[in-house]
Amino acid sequence: MSNDMKAVGLYKHLPITEEESLIDVTVPTPKASGHDILVRVKAVSVNPVDTKVRANGEEEDEPKILGYDAAGIVEEVGDDVSLFQVGDEVYYAGSIARSGSNSECHLVDERIVAQKPSTLTYQEAAAFPLTTLTSWEALFERLNIPFNKTANQGKSILIIGAAGGVGSIATQLAHLAGLTVIGTASREETITWTKNRGADYTINHHHSFGPQLEGLEMKEVDYIFCLNSTAHHWDEMVNVIKPQGKICSIVETDENLNLSALQHKSATFVWEFMFTRSLFQTEDMIEQHTILSHVAKLIDEGDIKTTLTQTLTGLNTRNLRQAHATLESGKMIGKLVVEQEE
Repeated sequence: MSNDMKAVGLYKHLPITEEESLIDVTVPTPKASGHDILVRVKAVSVNPVDTKVRANGEEEDEPKILGYDAAGIVEEVGDDVSLFQVGDEVYYAGSIARSGSNSECHLVDERIVAQKPSTLTYQEAAAFPLTTLTSWEALFERLNIPFNKTANQGKSILIIGAAGGVGSIATQLAHLAGLTVIGTASREETITWTKNRGADYTINHHHSFGPQLEGLEMKEVDYIFCLNSTAHHWDEMVNVIKPQGKICSIVETDENLNLSALQHKSATFVWEFMFTRSLFQTEDMIEQHTILSHVAKLIDEGDIKTTLTQTLTGLNTRNLRQAHATLESGKMIGKLVVEQEE
């Protein structure tokens, strides 16, 4: 194996329209040690976090490689690795604190990796990890929803931004858990996509939630999962959350949120950030391995549908710039994957 590998990185964090926003680079191929495995990357997917990190305005001394979601083959294992061996097919979402997956090979901690679903291609598998972990942690850990249809009978969840990457899997998981799922979608194609992923109803996030829910003979919802503009939707969420209900968001905001508005309802607000476990090396890091393994089984049993809608062939600057631009357009349905050329 060569001592160097090709990757797509950056020195300047710029708008995607700038030629230097992403560039082809050659970097040393890393070696696996400790709990790390070295993965030969077959496909990556692009998420909003990629675009946010790329455009944060900083400058780098060494090429910074983005990319979190990946699927590939284990090529080397560290001395402490016990979950995987060379040749295993894996999928994972990586760590925001480490060099990324937009490269020929990628170093990742085994505790946040799982065996790839056997029924999926590398491209299909690469679309799942980050959005799956985000959705699972938000629904079943942050919101403490039981994964139990009987327990959730009569309970409802509103998913704001249901047709995007996270929404496409959160809708399916919430449906599997037995919740009544209301997804927000504003276009004919996103409404169809959301209903095909298990939403019982859709409402339009450009209009007031209350009257639309009343039209569905609901006044309030037990849970809200916000995937779009927390501050913009804050008053609407406060209005329609049930007393003692729970709201979770993944979208950071520079605006102050009026948490006191939730006081009279004794409602909970909680953040979900999928990289928390790997960033802080939490004692329960291996939970991400467990979640991805469990969801791989659900996928292989046909309980969860693919969220992949677009594949670009060639893990290079041109395709990754196109992928970033597509994501930043705000019109993305499901997930976009970039595969390595054979």
